[in-house]
Amino acid sequence: MPIFWECDRCTACCRWPGQVRLTDADVTRIAAYLQLTEAEFIQGHTRLNLQRDGLALMDQSDGSCSFLDSGGNCRIQPVKPHQCSDFPNRWNFPGFEKICRAKPVEVTAEEWERRINAPPKPFAPLSENPARTADKPLLPQAEKNG
Repeated sequence: MPIFWECDRCTACCRWPGQVRLTDADVTRIAAYLQLTEAEFIQGHTRLNLQRDGLALMDQSDGSCSFLDSGGNCRIQPVKPHQCSDFPNRWNFPGFEKICRAKPVEVTAEEWERRINAPPKPFAPLSENPARTADKPLLPQAEKNG
């Protein structure tokens, strides 16, 4: 039986060294969520990837993802990059289970396909998201303005 790994948001993968490559769709989706233009998002939150053929998210000084907050939460969870949402079911590496706390669940082949191909959940832009208000911004004001 196939194994589907259910993420419990331990954020271990957000702290691993490496890069989070971005697709054009990731840039568009994340910028809209953050209420930034794509150019503003690219300028403030991305860098050239190691292969020099696309963009990757910037890292924090400790190597963790720049969108991982001090409480261990992803500030862009509803619109996280495909590379993030695809781990560990569409890609992983030997021994990932020792670091990642995703729960292995035996499922039928049909259920695995259904789960892996499920459309992303719709998201509300920040202006329509009641959890994000002026006193609880997604990005610190200095980050948003420049």
